[in-house]
Amino acid sequence: MNTMHAIRAEWTKLRTVTSTPWLLFAAVAITVGISATVTATASNRLCPTPSTCLDDLPKLSLTGAQYGQTLIVVLAVLVMSEEYTTGTIGVSLAAIPRRWQLYLSKAAIVTAMVIIVGSLGALGSLLVARRVLPGTAVSAANGDQRLSLADEPTLRAVYGTVLYLALVALLSYGVAAVLRDTAGSIATILLLLYVAPILTSFITDPQWLNRIERLSPMLAGLKIQATTALDTLPIGPWQGLGVLALWAAGALLAGLLSLQLRDA
Repeated sequence: MNTMHAIRAEWTKLRTVTSTPWLLFAAVAITVGISATVTATASNRLCPTPSTCLDDLPKLSLTGAQYGQTLIVVLAVLVMSEEYTTGTIGVSLAAIPRRWQLYLSKAAIVTAMVIIVGSLGALGSLLVARRVLPGTAVSAANGDQRLSLADEPTLRAVYGTVLYLALVALLSYGVAAVLRDTAGSIATILLLLYVAPILTSFITDPQWLNRIERLSPMLAGLKIQATTALDTLPIGPWQGLGVLALWAAGALLAGLLSLQLRDA
């Protein structure tokens, strides 16, 4: 079976799973819903004077991606772990004997689906913010800036968020290929993503804070959303996304080696 046939087979398999459309819909809904809530509450009620409301509006409008990514994690993990849970991995390998081909075909399908879902979530969040933010103290403090994809930093924050979600999916997929367990894989990824932000609430040493923000897959990766005060960031937007890409590449390689070298 050639690669295109393998990809089509994996697409057919994934789209016929009942949970797939629900997970995709929920990922978009949570991303847009939380972004809408965050931008709506950035109002005069929370900001006594405009001078206290300076903020990065594109980043603010994309806040929901931090939470919608949990559904992306679940989807990416299930693509691989369910094969082992249900015992269908043997059938899949019989149909596609080249293990690397099966592995990369699944990764390609996951990436494509997440790019589509991430685009809907990011663009939906931006559209909601365009309606909600005008007239708020936050918007006034930023010169009543109208969010637009014509603005290069805003555009970069939007498509960077889509790339961020795709990399999180690949990271999750690789970990699932290594652990071969749904609950264990999801727990591992969520800890990897969310423990670092929690630690930054307790650590006061500037050097350690800087290291955590530069090395954490979530904290470093989400720097791609930043559009203001870039010179004050511990790591630049693209460098931060590069850190997440290295995490994802390492997980993908480990997953491929696991599938190639271990018994199915």
